[in-house]
Amino acid sequence: MQSATMSVTKHQGLLELTRTLLLQQTMTSLLETLTQVVQKTGIADAVTLVLFDSNSDRVSFYGIDPHHQPVNYEDETLLATGPVHALLNNPKTQVWRSEALNLRYPQLAALSLHPPFTDYCLVPLLASSGLLGGCEFTRQQERPFSEEDKTGLQELCMLAAIAVEQIQLREKALFQQSLLRHERDDFRILVDITNAVLSKLDLDELTGEIAKTIHHFFHLNAISIVLCDADRDSEQADVYATHYVQTHVAEREQSRLALAGTLEQQVMASGEMLLTNVRPAAEDECGESTLFQLLWRDQTQTQCILPLRFGHKTLGVLKLAQCQPDNFNSANLRVLQQIAERIAIAVDNALAYQEIKSLKEKLQHENLYLTEQINSNNPDFSDIVGRSSSMSAVLKQVEIVAKSDCSVLILGETGTGKELIARAIHNLGDRRDQRMVKMNCAAMPAGLMESDLFGHEKGSFTGATAQRMGRFELADGGTLFLDEVGEIPLELQPKLLRILQEREFERVGGNKLISVNVRMIAATNRDLQQMVADKEFRSDLFYRLNVFPIVIPPLRERPEDIPQLVKFLTYKIAKRMKRTIDSIPASTLCHLSQMPWPGNVRELENVIERAVLLTRGTVLDLQLPELNYSLAIRPAVAAVSVADPAPPLSETDERERILAVLKETNGVVAGPRGAAQRLGLKRTTLLSRMKKLGISSH
Repeated sequence: MQSATMSVTKHQGLLELTRTLLLQQTMTSLLETLTQVVQKTGIADAVTLVLFDSNSDRVSFYGIDPHHQPVNYEDETLLATGPVHALLNNPKTQVWRSEALNLRYPQLAALSLHPPFTDYCLVPLLASSGLLGGCEFTRQQERPFSEEDKTGLQELCMLAAIAVEQIQLREKALFQQSLLRHERDDFRILVDITNAVLSKLDLDELTGEIAKTIHHFFHLNAISIVLCDADRDSEQADVYATHYVQTHVAEREQSRLALAGTLEQQVMASGEMLLTNVRPAAEDECGESTLFQLLWRDQTQTQCILPLRFGHKTLGVLKLAQCQPDNFNSANLRVLQQIAERIAIAVDNALAYQEIKSLKEKLQHENLYLTEQINSNNPDFSDIVGRSSSMSAVLKQVEIVAKSDCSVLILGETGTGKELIARAIHNLGDRRDQRMVKMNCAAMPAGLMESDLFGHEKGSFTGATAQRMGRFELADGGTLFLDEVGEIPLELQPKLLRILQEREFERVGGNKLISVNVRMIAATNRDLQQMVADKEFRSDLFYRLNVFPIVIPPLRERPEDIPQLVKFLTYKIAKRMKRTIDSIPASTLCHLSQMPWPGNVRELENVIERAVLLTRGTVLDLQLPELNYSLAIRPAVAAVSVADPAPPLSETDERERILAVLKETNGVVAGPRGAAQRLGLKRTTLLSRMKKLGISSH
């Protein structure tokens, strides 16, 4: 009866001990409980655990120091080659005296993990899942472990193994739960960032949204997107930087970066993430932006540079900087790499949209600017009528200069056909397959001329609701014809000079340099040299434009071309008006050849158009009385044929003619009613001839 009572009491004690051990949540609390049990029974003074890692060769040590603080240690060599290694081949209880143990395993004494002991006992921890490791028991006074002690410790370790397995399962479950929680949080971050960036197609808005979202989740000081410039073979890159000096207060900056020798170029080439520290002294050598140097000059930066790759293309890098070096860890770096992959997709979409938008805008502007130039073979633009010696000389100059790329300055009075000469230069040159964009500087308000020439960025001024390309961009690869170039404001001329010298410019309101390859042809009816002398035109710009000047003679200096022009214009205008005119009287051609034509070919065309409109038959009916020109400038020679114009006057006849006209104008030389106007000469030309012939204007 007494034996049965003792058995029940023993079983109750085991059940209570089992319940106590299974209530422990950590290895430390389990060790404390086991220590209390063995010290209470006097079977040992200290307890430690040596456990295997099922996923590696690592062995973990758990103990409690004399100050009751937990001691944890892990390695793959010293512990793994200790007495616990023997349990793998023979899971039996080991008993050692301290001298023998230290002699056999001297590395354990060097670790100093155990408190001083005289006797050592290692009992295997066997559970349903297999061998977990071993439980070490030590005694501080010389008292070897007996067989009865070993049996008691083995029974205790059977219960301890169950508790260890349960704690490991709980820790594994908590770890998995933590992983799932982190994965869920990372997934939410990725979803939020993906939704934020993929909805942005404008590159400026996209880079701003990327910086805002990354700062919200990771609290980084500086976020930059560095994008390769395909137009410059990746030698240059655009940098979109955002800096957070104060919480949620963003300072944005856009700049250019030379990639040669930079960390950004290194990451683009390798395709691998780079994590590095940048010392303040080295910042100037890293190609950082001015704002970066200004804001973070006195602080060491930890920079994380991630490649932006989409498909087989390297678009640039995502550059992150933080003043606190421990802000980047393996967990968030993994997420940042996934974020960079999604950002690369968004950037590729934005670049594609930008290209489509640019092409669409280019087509719209071409329709606006080039409507009259769609068919370059139209005789209105390509045929130059006139075979006089002066015009032949002009055409010879056109043929010479067309094959080169030098700037051409076409000089001549209004209506002489300067645009036709410019068109001929373009069509005969190597750029004939590209467009020729023209602009009349006199017809453009001064306030809008810069935007029209160079384009503008969105928001650069009131009314700039969208980005716009200028005529220089439209003419890239082709020719830009600036008519009435003398009307360009003085303050705009340096920018025009820069593009002629450097072949690059910036849009209004922008800071990105745009390179173009444009051939410049300019034209004017003004005296640019006099304007330079009067400080109305820059001399350096004049010399840049005046590389190859071509002077178109006025119509009055080539009267032999007038009959051919009259026939050509009559045919063209009659065809447009759906009229039939098959004859032009010789007298009409003769009279037209004697007119001064201050408006030149344009005026002649207007006269012919009016005559065609008034003609009722098939013979051109020109109302000569309506032409309010004095024919005194040329002697009326009825017998002179149209093909043989009047010969030049002798000096005596010319002197008498000038004196007669001066008498009619009361000695007035200039002005609409002056002698120069009646004679069809420039004021300076008339004064020069008067001086030569000894005629005084008084």
